[in-house]
Amino acid sequence: MKNVLNLFIVFCSFSGLLNAQTGASDPLLYPNEKHFKNIRQLTFGGDNAEAYWSFDSKQLIFQSNWDSLTKQGCDQIFIMNADASHLPEGKKHRLVSIDKGRTTCSYFLKDGRIIYGSTDEAGDKCPEATMFAEGRYVWNIYDSYDIYVADGNGKNRKKLIASPKYDAEATVSPDGKYIIFTSNRSGDLELWRYEISNGKLKQLTNTLGYDGGAFFSPDGKKIVWRASRPVAEAEVKAYKELQSKGLVEPKELQIYTADIEGSNVEQITNLKGANWAPFFSPDGKKILFCSNHHSMDKGGREFAIFMIDIATKNVEQITHSGTFDAFPMFSPDGKKIAWCSNRNKERTPTRSTNVFVAEWVD
Repeated sequence: MKNVLNLFIVFCSFSGLLNAQTGASDPLLYPNEKHFKNIRQLTFGGDNAEAYWSFDSKQLIFQSNWDSLTKQGCDQIFIMNADASHLPEGKKHRLVSIDKGRTTCSYFLKDGRIIYGSTDEAGDKCPEATMFAEGRYVWNIYDSYDIYVADGNGKNRKKLIASPKYDAEATVSPDGKYIIFTSNRSGDLELWRYEISNGKLKQLTNTLGYDGGAFFSPDGKKIVWRASRPVAEAEVKAYKELQSKGLVEPKELQIYTADIEGSNVEQITNLKGANWAPFFSPDGKKILFCSNHHSMDKGGREFAIFMIDIATKNVEQITHSGTFDAFPMFSPDGKKIAWCSNRNKERTPTRSTNVFVAEWVD
């Protein structure tokens, strides 16, 4: 979600890097990370986030402000091979957005085309980002975001989903039939479904609060997303005031699931802090997500990846780097996982967040 990376890493603690056991055979692998094997780092500077797999499990599309890739000053969209090999044009990273405005939440379509959110129609420059408002840590909800579609090389770009309000956070169903995205076009931040063949829209959520970052299950029958649910009068008032200013506070988020019609909603997590960036396991029985619930007694400054069993609600911690780990996604073939982290081989403190890929050990 737009600028989510830049905002969250400010709160990350780097103490885990300093205290880690440096004698491991793989310096990128931390003790107790039993589900990872053969970790590979794919970017090496700036802020790189939301790296999502192509349908053939061979490439990743991601957003980055790494100055080696773009001088725009805010996130642009790139494609790279998941094995770190060079693309046909001889480079490892291909710019597929137009290097204007701010971009976010890119994804592959099943036919190889790409989609992403961009503010460029409102201006070439990066829209101003707000980190704190009224003493609250906030995300920007830019009304200038629309969702664009383009070929895999960025050409033949056209607007796909648009309104005078915020339209972003788009992902695609496994069968290639639907796009799910977040919009406040109906007055609140809700999930919407777009049918690719005919452009039909369906609002999937209608409860007060921020609903966003949705993904489909492997069989395409369910969705998972993050949501806030302000209930107390003061919470509702604060939520509505921030939204009127194009802001949302991601302080308290939980993970929810529903079927693809928006019915049979179930709250999956009931944890402290911010629980977000969910993604289904290959068998659809578990959900990966990012959370700081385990570090709330220390100010909630550490974000790690966890996995929850949908049936039993048992939670397992997956990453143990002691710093920022988020945006997990299984490859469509179920063999690998991609995520973003502040870890590095030197195990030194850094705010550089990079893309990593590893073989998944079940």
